[in-house]
Amino acid sequence: MKIYTKIGDTGKTTFFGCGLISKNDPRISIFGELDELNSMIGVALCFIEDLKLKDILKKIQNDLFQVGADVGGSKLDRNQMPRITEKYVQELEDNIDKLEEKLGLPKAFILPNGTMSSSFLHLCRAVTRRMERTLVGVQEMLNLNPELIKYVNRLSDYLYVLAREANHEVKVEEQQPIYKYLEGRRDDNY
Repeated sequence: MKIYTKIGDTGKTTFFGCGLISKNDPRISIFGELDELNSMIGVALCFIEDLKLKDILKKIQNDLFQVGADVGGSKLDRNQMPRITEKYVQELEDNIDKLEEKLGLPKAFILPNGTMSSSFLHLCRAVTRRMERTLVGVQEMLNLNPELIKYVNRLSDYLYVLAREANHEVKVEEQQPIYKYLEGRRDDNY
C-alpha cells in the first residue's frame, strides 16, 4: 500500500464512518488543528530538557489522539469509540491546581516569553485556543461530547501554567506588557 491514495486530488478525503467528505469539512479542520498542536508539542519536546515536563507533554500528545478518536466517532454510538471523560478533565484540573498553588496567580497579563521552553509552551497554548474555537463552532453540528470541549479548554490553561512554571524553575521573571500610550504614565523603557 502507498501513502498516497489520490483521493485528495479532487478535494475529498475519507472520514471514519462518513465515507468521502470535502477537505474543507469542519471535522477535517479540527483534525488539522489537532495534528498541528501535536506536532507543535513535538517541536517543543526537542528543546525542553526537563524530564518531568517531557513526560507531561508526551502524555498530552497521546491524549490528543484520544481527542481525535472522540471527534472522529462523534456520529457513532457513544460506546463504539473511546471518549474523553470527566477523568481527563479532572486530571488536568488537579495538575493546574498544584502548579497554581506553587506559582500563585499572576496579578496582570504576562507576555508569552522567557525561556525557550516557556515560549514553545505559550505557542502550544495559542494553537490549543484556536482548536477550541473550531470545536465550539461545530459543537452542535457534530454532536460533540461536552467533556471534549472542557478537556481542550483545560488543556490550554494547563499549557499556560506549564509555561509559567518553565520560567519559574530557572528564575526567569514574568514580564507584564507595557502599554505605550497609557494616560498618566510614561515609560521610557519602551
